Amino acid sequence: MTQIQIKRAYAKVLASDGKRILVDRLWPRGLKKENAKIDLWPKEITPSTELRKWYAHDPEYWEVFQRCYKAELIKQPEILQQIREMAQQQPVTLITAAKSEEYNHVIVLKQVLEQG
Repeated sequence: MTQIQIKRAYAKVLASDGKRILVDRLWPRGLKKENAKIDLWPKEITPSTELRKWYAHDPEYWEVFQRCYKAELIKQPEILQQIREMAQQQPVTLITAAKSEEYNHVIVLKQVLEQG
């Protein structure tokens, strides 16, 4: 059974997080690496710099952003499969510094991972 959850980088680290995977291209501002307890940081499955800057978390672009990001993710089957396999063994928490809980790339990534 796949166990994937989403958590902000600044939230308290819990044992129930399981494997903590940072899914932002940039390290979260103000967060010390030793406090983050990140197990994996696969930058290749984060939105490209161009897509991230174009989108800028503007809800008006959400639908187009989702399609573009999914197209980028299709090109990364190995890391997606690795995360799916991790999630079959133990909980996996996708870590992000994104402020919006409704309009961020991690929602799209989680959907893609779960559809596997």
